[in-house]
Amino acid sequence: MSTKPALLGGKAVRTEPYPIHTTMIDEKEEREIVEVLRGGHLSGFSARPGERFLGGPKVQQLEKDFAVHFGVEYAVSFNSATSALHGVVAAAGIGPGDEVVVPPTTMSATASSILMQNAIPVFADIEDATYCLNPDAVADAISPRTKAVLTVNLFGHPSRLDELEALAQKNELVLLEDNAQAPGALQNGRRAGTVGLMGVQSLNYHKGIQTGEGGMVITNDKRCAEHLRLIRNHGEVVIDHMPNRDELGYENMLGWNYRLTELQASIGIPQLKKLDALNAVRVKLAEMLTRELQAFDFLTPPLVRDGCTHSYYLYPLRFHRDRIGLSRETFCKAMQAEGISIGQGYVRPIYLEPMYQKRIVYGARGCPFACPWFEGEVSYEPGRCPVAERLHFDEILTTDICKYPNNEREIHEFVEAVGKISTAVDELQTIEK
Repeated sequence: MSTKPALLGGKAVRTEPYPIHTTMIDEKEEREIVEVLRGGHLSGFSARPGERFLGGPKVQQLEKDFAVHFGVEYAVSFNSATSALHGVVAAAGIGPGDEVVVPPTTMSATASSILMQNAIPVFADIEDATYCLNPDAVADAISPRTKAVLTVNLFGHPSRLDELEALAQKNELVLLEDNAQAPGALQNGRRAGTVGLMGVQSLNYHKGIQTGEGGMVITNDKRCAEHLRLIRNHGEVVIDHMPNRDELGYENMLGWNYRLTELQASIGIPQLKKLDALNAVRVKLAEMLTRELQAFDFLTPPLVRDGCTHSYYLYPLRFHRDRIGLSRETFCKAMQAEGISIGQGYVRPIYLEPMYQKRIVYGARGCPFACPWFEGEVSYEPGRCPVAERLHFDEILTTDICKYPNNEREIHEFVEAVGKISTAVDELQTIEK
């Protein structure tokens, strides 16, 4: 193999595409899909009172399986984790004028689910160890209008859930979990996604397991589960048929079509059985990569806190320019030229997106920020979350090579590419000038 970096004309370490993540689908999912197709009912839902209000047999089976797997009382399926996030914010009673503390380093839907309820996202900084929400920053962000904390178990590592739980209880707040990236991860023996009042799992095609698109909410709260079922299936049409509607206070129920199809659920049933095995592949490859990268001090592998496990949705790296003498951009371009899957940053801190900078979401009047129910002030100025900004713009690299069906070959290629670049720093510096 040539030792000259491919960016400078050498031969690339890898010259073929990575296998696509759909290789996690096999004959087990095929059998389930065929059964649904031959049965003729692609969706079991109907937006009217009766048994079909809760969906078809595959949807209900998948929900039961999720509840058992995660050791909770209830699981409610949605057609995406985005709609599931909206569901948990609504079921938590969040509404106009309320504030919800949320990290800025996450997929945009985490925060937009709050806006969907005409409530206000308040961004608190992340920690630079695991990149999850910093409880100290959360404490500073709490105001008299705060109703909930929506934390994200990012990249596959749990947030400091015990501390966030205690903080929420102290301040009489609801703790919610976006667990889209960390199914199966543990903190002190508790599964991520089960510590908060409700936890959202993702079944998007590139997550730990998939149904193409889909989401699931897990909870031990009966009232939340009932509320979620109403939200996902036009719940306003069945309120008159609920004998305890006055007690529940659901007169203002507004539902959507957030329903999972029988086809999607049929894929999810065997997929859930594979979750532990697929996570084991990620952990094995990630731990191997961490060991191999110890030879390069300019890359800091992800931390796994004591008492925690990591499911490695992505493998994040801290890049130290001062230790290698190359910019992160040049290093990343050189790795990509070697055929390696790697990217700079993760997502730009959400509050830097135009609708937060312009404070405009619904129509042209500035709601919910300018609505009369919101009596506070919220900052979305650059610099609000300095750790999140520094990590995204200057330090973080991410790779997805630890996912199935990749194996040791992909790890060796990654490390070989890093080695090639580290021995050609002088030459690579010339293209930066």
